[in-house]
Amino acid sequence: MKAFEHKKCLFCGSKQVKKNGTRDGKQRYKCTACNKRFSGGGRLDSDTLWQLYSDGKQTAAQLAEQHGCSLKTIRRHLAKAVTKAPGVTPQAAVNLIMDTTYFGRKWGVMVLYDAISKRALSVLEVKNETIERYRQEVAALQERGVVIQSIICDGRSGLLQAFPDIPVQMCQFHQIKIIVRYLTKKPKSEAARELRALALTLTGSSKDRFIEGLHDWLMRHEAFLNERSVNAETGRSHYTHKKLRSAYHSLKRHLPWLFTFEDFPALSIPNTTNLLEGKFGDMKRLLKCHHGLKKANKILFINDYFAKG
Repeated sequence: MKAFEHKKCLFCGSKQVKKNGTRDGKQRYKCTACNKRFSGGGRLDSDTLWQLYSDGKQTAAQLAEQHGCSLKTIRRHLAKAVTKAPGVTPQAAVNLIMDTTYFGRKWGVMVLYDAISKRALSVLEVKNETIERYRQEVAALQERGVVIQSIICDGRSGLLQAFPDIPVQMCQFHQIKIIVRYLTKKPKSEAARELRALALTLTGSSKDRFIEGLHDWLMRHEAFLNERSVNAETGRSHYTHKKLRSAYHSLKRHLPWLFTFEDFPALSIPNTTNLLEGKFGDMKRLLKCHHGLKKANKILFINDYFAKG
């Protein structure tokens, strides 16, 4: 199909296309099959190409073939496209999910996301995630007038304590991952198997029931937990079951933040960061369609993705 003949929808290929007004003197079209809108006319439209590129999962090479032009021309239009930037200011209070996803070892994207409106409030390129950077971004949101009624994050050292004036919920799935990392999927000792099984009930348990379960586990296995071994060469003693101790103390240390959602029922605080994790997964799935994208264009793509909600 030649450029913009519009016998078919540029997004889904359907022939159920009808005229939908004009913009800047160009005919607009709407596909009644997928509800996408796009511009017409004899010239390539940069914004429409970007829609096809980011939403329709078409590569630059595919767009060049589809519109009968060079790859260089498509890339020039994509660079000129007016993409959206995230950063809306919600009118209502927010439950702020904070997390960072990485692209290799050199850089990542830190996102602060409202679980209520399901919109990104801040998207930031970072080399690594630090407590101070999270503090700065939270302070910047508050300066914009955003009312943060809760924060949901992973158990990174120091992060849970970084916001004493805001209720903080540690992601329960992150806690489960920590326990599984220490104890593996198939622990050998009975104590480790029981502690792993208890941790797996975390997302479906109440605060009181979980604390009771952890206390009961300790009563049964405290002697085993505190066993010590002696190094034959140095004569020094050390705890025999170090990873089991690390797993137990991780749960004990994080307990004050694992059930914050239960302590503030009126705020409807999520108990995990799954909502943002799902967005990260979907974003990276779309980016796979554009393998080899330069970093600058990848950041442009990411900002546009989160701006669309």
